[in-house]
Amino acid sequence: MLAVGAAVIGSLQFGYNTGVINAPQKVIENFINETWSERNEQPIDQTTLTTIWSVSVAIFSVGGIFGSFSVGLFVNRFGRKNSMLMANILAFASAALMGFSQMAKSYEMLIIGRFVVGLYSGLSTGFVPMYVGEVAPTALRGALGTLHQLGIVLGILMAQVFGIESFMGNKALWPLLLGFTFFPAVVQCANEENKAKSVLKKLRGSADVSADMQEMKSEHRQMMREKKVTIPELFRSPLYRQPIFIAIVLQLSQQLSGINAVFYYSTSIFEKAGVAQPVYATIGAGVVNTAFTVVSLFVVERAGRRSLHMIGLAGMAFSAVLMTIALSLLEKLPWMSYVSIVAIFGFVAFFEIGPGPIPWFIVAELFSQGPRPSAFAVAGFSNWTANFIVGMGFQYVEMVCGPYVFIIFTVLLLFFLVFTYFKVPETRGRTFDEISSGFRQSAGGEKHSPEELAHSLGDSQVEATLVTDVTVPVGPAPRSILTRLGREGGREGGREGRGDASRPPLLSSPSSPRQHRTHGRVCQKWALTMSKEGRCLA
Repeated sequence: MLAVGAAVIGSLQFGYNTGVINAPQKVIENFINETWSERNEQPIDQTTLTTIWSVSVAIFSVGGIFGSFSVGLFVNRFGRKNSMLMANILAFASAALMGFSQMAKSYEMLIIGRFVVGLYSGLSTGFVPMYVGEVAPTALRGALGTLHQLGIVLGILMAQVFGIESFMGNKALWPLLLGFTFFPAVVQCANEENKAKSVLKKLRGSADVSADMQEMKSEHRQMMREKKVTIPELFRSPLYRQPIFIAIVLQLSQQLSGINAVFYYSTSIFEKAGVAQPVYATIGAGVVNTAFTVVSLFVVERAGRRSLHMIGLAGMAFSAVLMTIALSLLEKLPWMSYVSIVAIFGFVAFFEIGPGPIPWFIVAELFSQGPRPSAFAVAGFSNWTANFIVGMGFQYVEMVCGPYVFIIFTVLLLFFLVFTYFKVPETRGRTFDEISSGFRQSAGGEKHSPEELAHSLGDSQVEATLVTDVTVPVGPAPRSILTRLGREGGREGGREGRGDASRPPLLSSPSSPRQHRTHGRVCQKWALTMSKEGRCLA
């Protein structure tokens, strides 16, 4: 668990910085006002103050958008683990900027620090679920993948507790509250990761982890062989369009569900519901948030990803309708305040059953090694963009719609429920190769040209269509494949079909540019295999 635990620190940082800015809003606004007054010798007007505060909050999501879109660049160049460690430079920089902003009397440092920590969080939302999904054995992949979401909700809960005015959410300590992101980064950098086998033994509770080690080695070999796929190729290739579309919609189902609207404006919602201490009610929602993430961790491998996601979406839709009814009748029926609180807690609980954790780690399951980094970049970009839109637009839509604003989220939740039922496959207990194979079959991969498949899938998954109309899989066992190629070539070229792997495959005379390319590629594979085996090509 050490490797996964160290990685999930990045998730905790993301959650912490999502919620940390809300509690000390009043004292930070006073700091901005004082700084402005010292510079300009007059108090700041309310419009300017609101604008600066809004930028301080929203710039975090802007940084997340840029960071998430850069995931593929970092992973392909530096690898998963090194990328996570390098990202901590951003965490240190942001902690320094925000922590010393009051001392420097610069609210600009606060805004820049929020942007930098947003960059860090955007990168972490790609690095962490990708790394955890790849080091986890198949039987535990869903449970360990849920730890990413658990780290996020624990971070949010920490921010809510630390932000209490009597603790750190006051004039003297708010810089430390925002600069706290320094400490988890130190812990992650200082971690000494155990060897893979010992970690797996602890995960499985068994000394025999040979099957899991074999799967991880196979994944590593495939990563070495498989061509890196760019973001445009994800949308151009018919083999990737369906899984990337699923990944995007699942990310949108998380953010457009309305969960962030509830957390961003939970205090005002509880005030409307008549709660005397809304801050503590918000912390209670955070506790429910964390508790049901733990529940999801234990049931995801039993119930399956698809089923839990649909249960969560349906429960959230019901809770949103209940919340709308309660808030709209609150003035006429005061006891509806209790119903609205139950609806909010139910909304949060069902979110953590499915839409909270599942969209993060299912991206790693939908793609093989080659396209995975680019897929995480696209999925993360979609998530952060939707997060930004909800955060900026909810308050204005609420002004127009009032308590009926959650009807909009209800409609979206029902759409995502229908989409999940018809389009999202169940990935529980299936290896990465099995999941990718299912998408290849649904895309009609065998109908595409060898060039298209080679470009899309890499060597490990290509099917080369020979001019003899024989489809031969080119995969991880080159000698047996070349033997079959030799047999097919022998029939066309007058050989006895000896299947000699030491001789180049003889195909029928190519009569078209496509056949020339096929013939050339097969011979290149043969030559490469012979050279790797140390065989003489003369």
